[in-house]
Amino acid sequence: MKTMLIAFAAIIVIAIGANQVLEHLRFSSADFTSSSSVRLGE
Repeated sequence: MKTMLIAFAAIIVIAIGANQVLEHLRFSSADFTSSSSVRLGE
């Protein structure tokens, strides 16, 4: 049980960390799939 909880915590930390890194690098699907005439929230 302890191992499973540690694994869940690791998954959450990895997911949040990956999200922060990708946002910092401006690597979002909205940036790549929208054309120049589309206004995205800033």
